[in-house]
Amino acid sequence: MTTTADIREKSVEELNTLVGEIRVELFKARIQNHTNQLDSTAKLRGLRRDIARIKTVLRQREIETLVLETPASNDAEAGKDA
Repeated sequence: MTTTADIREKSVEELNTLVGEIRVELFKARIQNHTNQLDSTAKLRGLRRDIARIKTVLRQREIETLVLETPASNDAEAGKDA
């Protein structure tokens, strides 16, 4: 399980890599579940939630950069019209 604090410390590239690794792990866990080799089905839920946590942080960062860029570009356009 990945904590939110650990996720927030990582860069976007690291988070994208981590999502890929967790998806592979989730795929393997699903295979194990179908072949009755998975000990705890809670692992599936935990992996899905880890992916969701990472994607949420990535989206928050994306929105943050858009918000920071948008007012500056609007101010520059307003200055051109004056």
